[in-house]
Amino acid sequence: MEPEIKIVNVVVSTQIGTDIDLEYAADILDNAEYEPEQFPGLVCRLSDPKVALLIFRSGKLNCTGAKSKEDAEIAIKKIIKELKEAGMEIIDNPVVSVQNMVATTELGMEPNLDDISTLECTEYEPEQFPGLVYRLSDPKVVVLIFGSGKVVITGLKVIEDAYIAFDKISATLKELEQELY
Repeated sequence: MEPEIKIVNVVVSTQIGTDIDLEYAADILDNAEYEPEQFPGLVCRLSDPKVALLIFRSGKLNCTGAKSKEDAEIAIKKIIKELKEAGMEIIDNPVVSVQNMVATTELGMEPNLDDISTLECTEYEPEQFPGLVYRLSDPKVVVLIFGSGKVVITGLKVIEDAYIAFDKISATLKELEQELY
């Protein structure tokens, strides 16, 4: 049975120009904050799609909080449109690349994290963090497994890797269960 995997955060980056005047951009963009003594970039929050965009003087733009790459691209297009309408030199259709995606799913059981922690590439320090950290090399992702059966997969570049990672973890847990019980 295919697990229900839900993307909860997509982080993308792009280049929208060079030498961006962040003070001016902060004045023209709604919901923008620019406090260079606290953070070197301009932070702009949109409500539809609900994302945060970080714009740096170098022209680099990061978008976080999107539920899909498409939502991030919509948000970036909105910001580009506003900046261009204000007379700023901005790249029209910048290449957007996914830096990280975070997905959640469920194992469908309550795993024994102490047992799983005997596997290679795992870390489990319940006094410090309630989840078991399982680092996979192919795909190169980090899987957090909680005692409730909830799973968080991070480090994704494509959604397909979430399914591959989940299948690998599920198979490994089945093998471990057969060895132990």
